[in-house]
Amino acid sequence: MLALAEKLDALGMRLFATPDTAMAIEALGIDVTVIPSVSEKDGVFELLDGGKISYIVYTGAAYDSTVDLYVKLHRHAMQAGVPCFTSLDTANALADIIAAGYRCDNTELVDINHMRTERTLLRFAKMEATGDDYIFIEDFDGSLNCPESLSITLCDRHYGIGGFGLVLLEKSEIADCRMRVFNRDGSKGQVAGNSLRNVGKYLHDKGYVSGETVTVETESGVRRLRLYLTDGAVSSVTADMGVASLNPASLPCTFPGERAVNVPLRIHDREYRVTCVSMGNPHCVVFCDRIDTLPLAELGPSFENAPEFPERTNTEFVRVVNPATLKMRVFERGNGETFACGSGACAAVVAAVENGYCEKGKDITVKVRGGNLIVRYTDDGITLTGDAKLIFTGEIRY
Repeated sequence: MLALAEKLDALGMRLFATPDTAMAIEALGIDVTVIPSVSEKDGVFELLDGGKISYIVYTGAAYDSTVDLYVKLHRHAMQAGVPCFTSLDTANALADIIAAGYRCDNTELVDINHMRTERTLLRFAKMEATGDDYIFIEDFDGSLNCPESLSITLCDRHYGIGGFGLVLLEKSEIADCRMRVFNRDGSKGQVAGNSLRNVGKYLHDKGYVSGETVTVETESGVRRLRLYLTDGAVSSVTADMGVASLNPASLPCTFPGERAVNVPLRIHDREYRVTCVSMGNPHCVVFCDRIDTLPLAELGPSFENAPEFPERTNTEFVRVVNPATLKMRVFERGNGETFACGSGACAAVVAAVENGYCEKGKDITVKVRGGNLIVRYTDDGITLTGDAKLIFTGEIRY
């Protein structure tokens, strides 16, 4: 029970326990709220009725005279829709699953009739662009199952390779390559401007393409890349990022009208003026006088999960330095704060132009934590220029 209490406390859960159990948990330095024993009035039943309890762990019910109390508690919990665990192994497994971040949409289903007899050797490349690091894996034969689950495992910076996401390189019928992006929480990405540039470097430096132009199929259409070489290897890339949309329905978001430019959004009882831009993925741009001291760990999730964004959103906090320079911090959906976001830099420039801070058709420098990006926004579309680097290659068994 004590090991389970440590896990739940590490997950940030508030713990309630009856007196004897609470005393043992407190001895570990863990905060716990003492409640009356199940045999007493109110206590856990009052908490259940008040919606304060998410899980119940009740052990020993089958071995002593408290079985009738357990039956009463279990029935009450069922009526409240609260799971009641009598096995510590099951409760520990639940805590491990919650800590791992697995959900229905990112958990691999294993066919027990055709299970693998050994682990698979997986070759990968760790690459970064303006500090935005991703794991690149070739899947030209389509053999990888559940990349959503694989992304969670590999992207862990303590127990895996580490990265903000996973990029699969696949065959394409309409381009040199198809890329699929998965965030480190297993959710699907749509447009990743920094990873897109590294796809160009990967394909060229591995000899899959020749010349200085590459086409890549993404979830938001085919993107054309212009490669710049140093000593025969790609050092920087200009990516065609397509056309931006300011229509709320394209993100989607719930703001009325045909454009969501400088519209009010209330977060934490404060009103922000935001501009919403779709780059094939949703962005909410917030202009600020200062961004270095913003508490993004608190603000970011509130913007990402605001009810105005039914599919969540990426959020860019932007300071206008001058008409040719922006400074940006970004909180990406599924990833949290990152060193850079290519599509986010593009969205920031679009928003800056539409709000009159910058001029359309000019190169705008966007300063992010990982370096500088150059964005040009015209009537024909948007281009993004920045570095592309290989960190290392390796093998891992999974």
